[in-house]
Amino acid sequence: MTEKEIKEIGNKNNKLSIQIGLNGLSFCALDSISNDILAYEKIRFKSLSTPYLLLKEVKEALNKNNIKNTSFGEIVVIHKNPLFSLVPKTLFDENELPNYLKFNTKIMANDHIVFDELKNHDIINVYVPFTNVNNYFFDLFGEFEFKHSGTVLISTLLSQNKASSDTVCYGYVDEKEMEIVVVSEKKLLFYNYFEYSTPEDFLYYLLFVLEQLNLDTTKVQLKLFGNIEEGDSRYELAYRYVKNISVFVPPSSSYFLDGSETTSIDFTILNTL
Repeated sequence: MTEKEIKEIGNKNNKLSIQIGLNGLSFCALDSISNDILAYEKIRFKSLSTPYLLLKEVKEALNKNNIKNTSFGEIVVIHKNPLFSLVPKTLFDENELPNYLKFNTKIMANDHIVFDELKNHDIINVYVPFTNVNNYFFDLFGEFEFKHSGTVLISTLLSQNKASSDTVCYGYVDEKEMEIVVVSEKKLLFYNYFEYSTPEDFLYYLLFVLEQLNLDTTKVQLKLFGNIEEGDSRYELAYRYVKNISVFVPPSSSYFLDGSETTSIDFTILNTL
């Protein structure tokens, strides 16, 4: 980024969205007037990180791009991790947050537990954010918004499925992790996050989800997107078992890159800008 671009980013009309997880991080800065993407970077870690090392990577990425010295009108931090649990709004009690997580997530006594409300869907996402990263952002920029990646993914896909009652299994795929969302009758049927090492691991989690939901692999629509395409070993392996499979292309947005080369921006980041 040039110094001129940094100055353009640093005003109240621009937005910053950053996604952080133990497998990597990415961020994007948007000129909200022209809808130009002014800066984008994705960093994948060679091995599973820790919250301490994650913060170090965040600091290095922001320093490298001079983001820490700029100001933004809106900042969103997306936490991507398996430390979450979905709760029906009718059963939700804000005083019981640890109890929603303790049966499927290892939580520590000093973990800060928060929640997102998926508005219009009667779902509460209870999760543990990376508190050290949140604290760092607060020290840099003051107040900002943060969410769990599942909140963004579920809300966006449900919004895009308003006109269809079909059962669709979405797989949002990266190199070492994937999020699976199943939508049926315009409602959420399933959401979970999985980490995997091999294409066989990827297939196992996918088929396990379909089996547990009693979905017919000859009929269910499987839409994969993110870091996957036809010919990919994961795609071809899934095609052996699920015939109604396709690479999902999310509805086009008005955002475009400021440059000649097209860059694949994280779906969750793009939908928080």
